[in-house]
Amino acid sequence: MKPVPIGVPGELYIGGDGVAHGYHKRRDLTEERFRDNPFILGERMYKKGDLVRWLPDGIIEYLGRIDHLVKIRGFRIELGEIEHLLLQHEAIQEAVVTVNKDQMDHAYLDADVDMFEREGEPHINFIGLKAIKE
Repeated sequence: MKPVPIGVPGELYIGGDGVAHGYHKRRDLTEERFRDNPFILGERMYKKGDLVRWLPDGIIEYLGRIDHLVKIRGFRIELGEIEHLLLQHEAIQEAVVTVNKDQMDHAYLDADVDMFEREGEPHINFIGLKAIKE
């Protein structure tokens, strides 16, 4: 881990008194997300997963997520995990999951899949699958 110059995108880490010691009963996740602070001995830093850059005026500009984690109605969702599960189906060749918004500005998941062609059946490309809303 090394700092990047002003204006250069990098991953955001946070530190200080408010940073937790780790995830409760999730050693694997704690080891992945929490690091020793190389700048302050004895302190820990939390790897946020956000891509940011520091602007010349001192403002940190949010550029997006590094790990494709999204939050919908309070739930953290890893889009890659959903794509991986879709690809487990024998008929699905490719899958891409994105977040879209409806007319009321409510976020929902949208999965586009490309299905394998089977003999005697038409080939289907990219069917939109909308997640059911509550």
